[in-house]
Amino acid sequence: MRSFPRLLTRGACFWQSVCVNNNDVLRRLRYTFDLPDQHVIHLFGLGGLVVTRELISNLLKKDDDSNHQPCSNVQLAAFLNGLIASKRGAKEGASATSALEHQLSNNDKLRKLKIALSLKESDMHELMALAGMPLSRPELSALFRRKDHPHYRACQDQLLRNFLLGLQLKHRGAERGIADGSG
Repeated sequence: MRSFPRLLTRGACFWQSVCVNNNDVLRRLRYTFDLPDQHVIHLFGLGGLVVTRELISNLLKKDDDSNHQPCSNVQLAAFLNGLIASKRGAKEGASATSALEHQLSNNDKLRKLKIALSLKESDMHELMALAGMPLSRPELSALFRRKDHPHYRACQDQLLRNFLLGLQLKHRGAERGIADGSG
């Protein structure tokens, strides 16, 4: 069996086009659910962060654009928390601003999307299969375990990217699923 450098197995990004950054997640979700800018601004607000139309525009620009602005973990957490609040209702007794994470792993992003979209295990399997990356039950459950659990598995960029692709294929259809999500 061929061994890979330790850096590779930890999900390090060597090529920008291969990595899934926060801007990619935001861009792909906006495209998948066909969200207009005003709705994106509303979701950020529900998540406890006030944003402008200009900021949204800059977050959604491609990385090589001169006005591109990187999406921070706090910004993406606010958007995902707003998506949860929009789809499932606000969490009782918690203020939106207190829950903004400064550390946001791919596992956290996947967990928040699972909660927001009320996905069950079978739904997750279906989305991964649609993207051509089927997972076994233990592989999937390992992604949602605590970090200190012995069977915890870090969600690699490829897995998150394929999950987003499966979501896109399910909600936008196969003929439009090939698009890059920049819509």
